[in-house]
Amino acid sequence: MKILANDGIAPIGKTQLENAGFEVITEFVPQEELINAINNNNYVAILVRSATKVRKDIIDACPNLKLIGRGGVGMDNIDVTYAREKGLHVINTPASSSQSVAEQVMGHLFGAARELYDANRQMPVSGLSDFKGLKKKYGKGIELRGKNLGVIGFGRIGQATAKYALGCGMNILAYDPFQDQATINVEVADQTVSVNIKTTSMDNLLANADFITMHVPAPADGKAVIGDAEFSKMKKGVIIVNAARGGVIDEDALIANLNSGKVAHAALDVFTNEPTPREDLLKHAKISLTPHTGAATVEAQDRIGEELAEQIINLLS
Repeated sequence: MKILANDGIAPIGKTQLENAGFEVITEFVPQEELINAINNNNYVAILVRSATKVRKDIIDACPNLKLIGRGGVGMDNIDVTYAREKGLHVINTPASSSQSVAEQVMGHLFGAARELYDANRQMPVSGLSDFKGLKKKYGKGIELRGKNLGVIGFGRIGQATAKYALGCGMNILAYDPFQDQATINVEVADQTVSVNIKTTSMDNLLANADFITMHVPAPADGKAVIGDAEFSKMKKGVIIVNAARGGVIDEDALIANLNSGKVAHAALDVFTNEPTPREDLLKHAKISLTPHTGAATVEAQDRIGEELAEQIINLLS
């Protein structure tokens, strides 16, 4: 049976599938050519990440397709319910990328707190001519220890982020409508410290968080989780990170609140119009940026490949 890994798959996952008798093709097929490629090559499964979309048109036009796999957590680029109604298996890898995304969030938090991202932009330009000026400009950083981190969405990735933040001495304010509490196990050397976190209201989180990190799926109704109303409830000088999905923060409202000073800095790994994000976001002096690489570590991709392979072998062999 042939599988199209259209957005790629880690070599370890490809090898596992081939050892189980599958043929895995990793050549990228443009979105508009997918239907013909799937039918002409008799693919029984398609594996995607965030770039390729598997919508109703593909599901209806490709009767030989038996499985859609998403390497990662969010499946908003797949018509999941419709596919399952049509008898297709739809799988993802929810546990594989939690640590890598959490580490990237923490990197953004440290970078924003000390304005490292902007210093890295300006030092090559003005480091020789205005070293003292830059030293003064970036000499008012803040520490993470003792600050309140608001975690919006307290699933696997939100909890993994909280684990790192607790290790840095931060206080956690977690909001999640689907759970009241969670126990976070923080490993320190050869010891494990268990911390019980009770979730709070969104209003309490917004009012008291010094930093906010987003870990929620894209809203089904398309309405942003954070917009003007939510920004108005935040502390002045808050720092906000979005490594979840483009659209969970209203980008117009974000820019307005950055310009007003209500938000001190933002860090974005995801964008509404991927892969063509807004230029004013990319060039904003108060935003640090990464190109949707939260799960892009060697270790995470290996875990994703292995988890996909295991599920496919169990379902289709």
